[in-house]
Amino acid sequence: MKSFVLLLCFAQLWGCQSAPQGIRLGFRELGCDDPEAEQVASIAVDYLNKRLLHGFSQVLNQIDKVKVWARRPFGEVYEIEIDTLETTCHALDPTPLANCSVRQPSEHAVEGDCDFHILKQDGTFTVLHAQCHSTPDSAEDVRKLCPQCPILVRFNDTNVVHTVNTALAAFNAKSNGTYFKLVEISRAQSVPIPVSTLVEFLIAATDCTVQEVTDPAKCNLLAEKQYGFCKASLIHNLGGDDQVSMACKLFQTQPQPANANTAGPTPTVAQAAPEAPPAGPPASMVVGPVTVPLGLPDHRTHHDLRHTFSPVVSVESASGEALNSPKPGQPGAADAAGPAPPMCPGRVRYFKI
Repeated sequence: MKSFVLLLCFAQLWGCQSAPQGIRLGFRELGCDDPEAEQVASIAVDYLNKRLLHGFSQVLNQIDKVKVWARRPFGEVYEIEIDTLETTCHALDPTPLANCSVRQPSEHAVEGDCDFHILKQDGTFTVLHAQCHSTPDSAEDVRKLCPQCPILVRFNDTNVVHTVNTALAAFNAKSNGTYFKLVEISRAQSVPIPVSTLVEFLIAATDCTVQEVTDPAKCNLLAEKQYGFCKASLIHNLGGDDQVSMACKLFQTQPQPANANTAGPTPTVAQAAPEAPPAGPPASMVVGPVTVPLGLPDHRTHHDLRHTFSPVVSVESASGEALNSPKPGQPGAADAAGPAPPMCPGRVRYFKI
C-alpha cells in the first residue's frame, strides 16, 4: 500500500512538471512587452481617445497584464489592463496624438487605469468590454518634486471661476464677430509664488454676436460645432488689480465621435459654492460673459475617465462560455510549450505615479 501511494505521488508530481508552460487556468499568458500585447494596447488607447468628450487625450504608459482566451468557435479574446497618462491636448483637439505632449509630474499629472476585453477574429479587432478610471498624483508627491509647482484645485474654486470669467471676457472683447461661451473647465491649478491661478477650458461658437449678446444663457451652440481651447493665468495682486494673460486655439469644424450626440459635449460650468445655500429653486447670475448656475457645486479636480463609457461597454465576458482553454495541438498551445513569457507589468514609457 505504501508503495502504491508513493507511486501515485510521483505520478502527480511528474504530471505537474510536464504541463505546458504558458497555460494558466484556461488562458494563454502573453508578455506585457510582447509586440502582440503592444498592438492590442494601441487599439485600446485609440478606442478610448475616440470616445473622450471631456478632459484630455490619453497615451499608453504601461501594460499591466495580458491574458488571451480562446473563443468558440473562432477567434480569441485579449483581457488587457493598461495605465495611461494625460496629454496637453484636449479630447476634442484634432491634433494627432503623436504630436501631443505628455503632461509631466511637475504639472500635477493624472494617471488612468483601464481594463479592456478585445476580440480578434479573422484579423479584425472588436472591443467587447471597456472600463476606466483616473486618479491625480498626490499633492504631497508633487510638492516633494517641486515645492513651487502648481497643484490641481476644484473647478468651483472662487479664483478658478474668476480667472475663467476674466479670460473669456477678454477673448470675446477682442472679437468683432461670433460670441463664444464656456463649455467646460478642463483643468485648474493654483500657484503659490506668485499667487496665481492657472486654468484650461473649452469654449464653443454660438449663434450670438459679441455686439448683441445680453443674456449668454440664450446663446446656443451652432449646429456645426466649432470648439476652441484656452489657457489662461491670473496673478492675484493685493491691490485688486489682477493681471490676466491668455491664449486660445480654435479648432476647425469637425465631425463628432460616433457615440456623441448632435449637441456635442454637455456644457459643464464650474462655480464657487455660495457661503449659504440660496432659498428656493436654483437661480442664475451673469458673471462677465459666463452664465454661472447657482446651487450646482462641482468639486472635481479632473475629468475622471470612469465617465467615458456610459453605460460600460460589455458585450460578453472574457471568461464566459464563448471561451475555452487551448489544448495541445490547437492554435495557442504550440507557443505555450516554449520559454515562459516575460513577467508583467511591462516597461514604463514615461513615468510612474
